[in-house]
Order: sequence, then structure tokens, then C-alpha cells
Amino acid sequence: MYKATLVLEGGATRGVYTAGVLDYFMEQKLEISDVIGVSAGACNAVDYVTKQIGRSKKCLIATEKKNRFYGFDKLVKKGNFLDMDLMFDDFANRIFPFNYDDFITSSMNCEIVVTNCKEGRPDYLKAKKTEDIMPICRASSSVPVLAPMVWIGDVPYLDGGITDSVPIRRAVELGNEKIVVILTRNQGYRKKAPSKAALRLCKHKYPEYPNLIKAIENRYKMYNETMDYINQLEKEGKIYVMRPTLPAVSRFEKSPEKLTEFYQHGYDDGKKEYSSLLKYIS
Repeated sequence: MYKATLVLEGGATRGVYTAGVLDYFMEQKLEISDVIGVSAGACNAVDYVTKQIGRSKKCLIATEKKNRFYGFDKLVKKGNFLDMDLMFDDFANRIFPFNYDDFITSSMNCEIVVTNCKEGRPDYLKAKKTEDIMPICRASSSVPVLAPMVWIGDVPYLDGGITDSVPIRRAVELGNEKIVVILTRNQGYRKKAPSKAALRLCKHKYPEYPNLIKAIENRYKMYNETMDYINQLEKEGKIYVMRPTLPAVSRFEKSPEKLTEFYQHGYDDGKKEYSSLLKYIS
């Protein structure tokens, strides 16, 4: 096992790129001591910890419509655009079973980023019991408006990407000399400020959570500053960054062909950069 920190960005179905990279790493039996995941990156993280090659790919690429966890049909049938019960109950426990015991007994340290809706800040949670794993991943993946809040104890949580889309600063805090970052956006991507309509919708949806609204309003600034910081560290040779060079798929891409191509792009990048990555972390 290499002493390093692996940072995994989210991005809903764009996370299939990361799934490809990690599947190649797992085939090579590469183990990294610390993993931090956000949203789709959280789902990739727990599958990496349990060494379940191909599981994230199966969850993200719906070859059958019944296994697609997002869409307006879900909104009509279940009241939310994202079917979180399918993803974190049916998938995890029946369709694509998750190895809960292997996660708990793993020697890897895994943190999942969630947004504390009361405080409008990121929390970094560790699942210490099997029953904690999926609720924490679900919270990290619960996009505002599109999915309900997830209560863990007396705290309501939403998508970790709201407050820490790419937790590079958290990785620095952990103290490992080597940090590997897997992004799901192309080089140079920057977020734009949310529209007034989107902010009005969020204010209507979450009137009792002003700190959350402020975090949503400022997310683009946080993200863009984080990208600048990552670029700076990369230029200085302090971190190792992988990102897609092919155009990224949409956040909720439906085409299995496009998703499979993006997955294969990640797998090929993992294979292509494996030797240089090992040289960096060794």
C-alpha cells in the first residue's frame, strides 16, 4: 500500500471516467492509503476501497432503462429527479451488491464529503459501521432540488460538491506528501455564477437554511479558486492530476454508448499514466 491521498471529484455520470481509471488501478492491485470522494466520487471511492472492479461502471451505465437512477420519469413517479432509493438501496443491496464487510475491514482510510445544510460548510465523514456507508454516500450525492436532504443524526446534508467540489485542501491537511487528484472536467473548465432563477428556486426550497443558500450562491467562486489552486500545485510538481482530454459527457448523460466511451477513456488514461503515477507516489 502506498502512503498517499487519492482525491475524487464528482459530476454525476461524468464519474464514469473515474470508474475507468480506478478499475485499471484495481486490476493492477494498486492500493492508496487515503481516499476522499465527493458525490459520484464518493461512490467511486467506496468501490475502490472494497476492490469491486466494474461495480461503479454498472451503476453509472444503465443498459436497461429500469436501472437508470435519474430522469423526468423518476420525477413523475417518485417526486424527485434522482432516484436515490434505487442507487443506494436496490443497487447496493440487491442489483449490484456492495461488499459492506470488506469496506469496514479495509486498512484504507476513506472520507466522504457532505454539505452541512445548517452551517453551509463541508463535513468530512467516515463510515465506521456497515449501516453508515450508504447513507453517507447518499448524502454526498444528493443534488439540491433534485434529491431530498439526508439526515444523519440531527444534521441535514446535501451534495458535498456544494461546499468542496474537489477537496484538495482537505487532502493537504491530512498530511500525506503525495496527492493524486482525478477530475471529471477538462482542463480549463470554470463554473459560472448560478442564474437568478436557480437561486430563487433554492431559496423557495430551503427557506430555513440561509447558510446553505449562501454556499450555493458562492459555489462557482469556490470551485474556480480550487481549480486555480490545483493548477498551481500541479505546476509545482506537488500533486499528480488526471483529467479527461476527450470532451466530458453531460452531468446526466443517458446514452450507454457515450458513457461507455467515457469510461474507456478513463481506463485507457489509467493504463497510459500508470508508470508515471507509480514513479510519483513511490
